Amino acid sequence: MSLTTDNPLPQSRTFSPAELEALFKRLNLAHTRRIYQQVAAQAEKESWSYCDFLALLLAEEVARRKQTRLQRLTRSAHFPFLKTMEEFDFSLQSTLRQALLGSYLGPDLVSEGRSLILHGKTGRGKTHLAVAIGYRAIQNGFETLFTTAAELIEDLSNASVKGKLQESLATYTHPHVLIIDEVGYLTYAQDAANVLFHVVNNRHLHKRPMIFTTNKPLNEWGKVLHDEDLAAAILDRVLERGRFIRLDGPSGRTRHLKLEDPLPGSTERLRISGIRGSEFPEPTTSRELSSICQNLNVSDEAEFEGIAHLAESAHEKVAEGFGIKEPGAAIGARGDN
Repeated sequence: MSLTTDNPLPQSRTFSPAELEALFKRLNLAHTRRIYQQVAAQAEKESWSYCDFLALLLAEEVARRKQTRLQRLTRSAHFPFLKTMEEFDFSLQSTLRQALLGSYLGPDLVSEGRSLILHGKTGRGKTHLAVAIGYRAIQNGFETLFTTAAELIEDLSNASVKGKLQESLATYTHPHVLIIDEVGYLTYAQDAANVLFHVVNNRHLHKRPMIFTTNKPLNEWGKVLHDEDLAAAILDRVLERGRFIRLDGPSGRTRHLKLEDPLPGSTERLRISGIRGSEFPEPTTSRELSSICQNLNVSDEAEFEGIAHLAESAHEKVAEGFGIKEPGAAIGARGDN
C-alpha cells in the first residue's frame, strides 16, 4: 500500500509490556502474547529482519489456532473413540480399498454433500471408518457430530412429545457432517421413521453429508423403523449423492480367537476299528443318542450308557493284550491283519 497524506508513516515509539499485553488481548492474539518475548530475543540474537520476525509470530499464531480448533471440534463431535484412516486394516476386506473412499476424505465430502452407508456384521470396522471419515472432515475444517440411531431417535421423539421437535432438530441438521451409528441394532419407538426423516430430509435439501453404519440390509430398514414408505424415502435421499459399501472379513474384536475359520471340506470320523469309522462322529447329540437306543432296542439312554461302558472296557482289555495304550490303535492293528 502506498503512503499518502491520508495514511502517514506511523511514528516510532516504545511500548511498555503492559501496553503490548493490552494490544494482544484486544486482537485476541493469546498465543502471540505468550511467545513474543522469547521470539524477540531469538530474533535479536540471530539478526532477523523485521519481516521474518513478524512472519514467525503470525505463523505460530495461525498454527496454534488451527490446533485449538481441531481439539475443540474433536471434543464436540462426541466420538466414542478416536480412530484414523491409517489405522484401518484394509487387508481384512475382500473388496473394500481405501481408494474407494477417496472422495470422502477431502473437502468434496462437504462441498458436494456426499453421503455413505456402511453395512456389515458386528466387528467389521464400520464405526472405525465412520469416525475416521468424520475426523478427517474436522482436520479439513468442518464440524462433525457423532450419534447413535437410538440416541437420535429417542431425543427427537421426546422433543416431539413436548412440542419442541423443530428446536431439537438443529442439533442434528447444523453440523457439516452427521454420523448416525448402529441403525438396526436396537428397537426404536414407533415414530422412529418420522423423526429420522426430518433430519435426513433437511440435510438432503441443504446438501449436508450423512454417514450411517448398519448391520441390517437396506430392504429391512422399513421393518426396523416401523414404516416401509418413510424408510424408502430416507434411503432415496441418502443414496442420491451417496454410496452403499459392504464390509466383510473377520470380526476385528474376535479374529484372534479364529471363531470364523471355515471348517475342512471333510472331517475324518473317529476310528474305533480297523474296518471303518464310527457311525456317529463325536460328540453324539441327544437326538442321535435316542436314535441309537431305538435301533438297538434299548429302553432308555441310561441302559445304553451302561452298554457303552462295557464296550469301552472290552476295548481296553484288547489293547492290553497287544501292549498298546490306545484301544483304537490296537483294534485297528488287529483288523488290518
